[in-house]
Amino acid sequence: TTNTIGNIPLSFYDSYPHIGYDINGKKIARPAKGEALDALLDSIDIPKGWTGLTDPNTGKPLELTEQELDVLKRIQMNEIPEDGFDPYPATVEYFSGKTETMPLSAAPEPKRRFIPSKHEAKRVMKIVRAIREGRILPYKPPLEEEEEEDLDIKRYDIWANEAPRPDHPMNVPAPKLPPPGYEESYHPPPEYLPDPKEKILWEEADEEDRDRDYLPSDHKSLRQVPGYDGFIKEKFERCLDLYLAPRIRRSKLNIDPESLLPKLPNPDELRPFPTTCATIFRGHEGRVRSLAVDPSGVWLASGGDDGTIRVWELLTGRQLCYVKVSSEEAVNVVRWRPGTDAVILSAAAGEDLYFIIPAIASPELETRSRSLLDAGFGYATSNPSSDSTKKTSAAQWTRPAAHLLESDVLLQTRLRSTVKVISWHRRGDYLATVSPSGQSSAVAIHTLSKHLTQQPFRRLKGIPQSAQFHPAKPIFFVATQRTIRSYDLSRQELLKIIQPGARWISSFDVHPLGDNIIVGSYDKRLLWHDLDLSVRPYKTLRYHKKAIRQVRFHAGGLPLFADASDDGSLQVFHGKVVGDMMENATIVPVKVLKGHKVVKDLGVLDLDWHPREPWM
Repeated sequence: TTNTIGNIPLSFYDSYPHIGYDINGKKIARPAKGEALDALLDSIDIPKGWTGLTDPNTGKPLELTEQELDVLKRIQMNEIPEDGFDPYPATVEYFSGKTETMPLSAAPEPKRRFIPSKHEAKRVMKIVRAIREGRILPYKPPLEEEEEEDLDIKRYDIWANEAPRPDHPMNVPAPKLPPPGYEESYHPPPEYLPDPKEKILWEEADEEDRDRDYLPSDHKSLRQVPGYDGFIKEKFERCLDLYLAPRIRRSKLNIDPESLLPKLPNPDELRPFPTTCATIFRGHEGRVRSLAVDPSGVWLASGGDDGTIRVWELLTGRQLCYVKVSSEEAVNVVRWRPGTDAVILSAAAGEDLYFIIPAIASPELETRSRSLLDAGFGYATSNPSSDSTKKTSAAQWTRPAAHLLESDVLLQTRLRSTVKVISWHRRGDYLATVSPSGQSSAVAIHTLSKHLTQQPFRRLKGIPQSAQFHPAKPIFFVATQRTIRSYDLSRQELLKIIQPGARWISSFDVHPLGDNIIVGSYDKRLLWHDLDLSVRPYKTLRYHKKAIRQVRFHAGGLPLFADASDDGSLQVFHGKVVGDMMENATIVPVKVLKGHKVVKDLGVLDLDWHPREPWM
């Protein structure tokens, strides 16, 4: 049934049980409305064409056909609602792009094209005659009708009776433009006109360097003066100056900028620290990659590209021991075992890890050192491992070749990839190695007394670069390219992820107290981290022009640390750390040591401190 109420709104029937009348005059009953639960159930099973709207004529749910829904969907997607319409029809070429050399018609031009038209002359004379007789009047713009003033509206002129403002010390009047001079005249005196050289210099100079924004020019009369091309720009700058001009005189604080900088102590008051070169050790053929001072402070070990390990006397520079471990691989790192109860030197060349007892110690000390290295063979004999364990072993602990045994190399460990970093535990029974190319076996922890090798990480996020043991707690630090992770060895869990913010970490070192670390990166930054403060760096120091290769704290109680860079220099810092949690660390650069040669963009590759003296 069709509702015949016409244009009457359906809301007029809200108070009645019907909503209108049909063609026969009978009442159309209002459709029954379900409860909220029924409406919810109806909304779950949505029929075809359901819109959720109500038809204003019938009061029933409004249903649309599929064609109407398709049209609405196309309009919503900004598409053409009609099927078969092509918005991009093919171009009809009315004229060809070819240039014809011969005309289409060879007929001669008619004479009427060269003779004035008599018909046009008659039309023009007819219009002239009408203008003369006044039948055609020229166009005149309509006059603006003056608006009749409404007497009921009151208008006020705020500047009609403006009184002069009294002077006030805090009022700053807007600056006035200077009056024009002879240079701005259209007919200035000859001495104010520029000569050709001055004109060329003015045109070649930058706009900011010119002493004036225009060149004086001479004109015979005011009518010949052209428009000023910089008028709009000049007025805009004037308005901008007035807008930005201060309206209040503010008193400035007369402060010396240097007084705002933190007061650093005088470097002479922070002595002792290294200042001059005392000894030069010569003997390696090629680049020296690593060095280490023994815990007693008497000997120095070094390794280089020639595959040799040399031990020197620290004070005199005399070579005491010489071991050639490889003729193909370079010695990447050398490190002494901590403690003075034994003299053991560890070195890495390629995939091999060597343990050496140089013939420089007393017989008792040498016997004690041999017993430490040989203890592992007894443990392996008493605790034999199965065949499956041998196949999956991370390292092979064996005796070296005969020529290495004669050179005091007593133990050799073969790993799966090239070793770049060796880090000893403070007790001297454990050491960690880092092989950046080893993937899952990149970080390994070795037990010297048992000849065992463990790989604590199955998967690391990033390529490992270095590793360190905490000087007092069972905490292990592992540095990847972007982050440094600290692990609790006793609980076997991750403690903290330190984020230095460097692109590529090259090395790091832990403070002897264990609460601070320094990080060196290949992007020329040295970062100081306070582990109790935040995972972000406390200080970022940029003193080098090239990558930083090594950083090291002084472990003998002196508040010193240093870094080595590829620019051939070493930067020595004074870093004071106190136990008070309310006071931050004091970092002061004290000395720059130079003198190393930069060969193939590589400078200082390693550094080490004396265990007691301020020697580096």
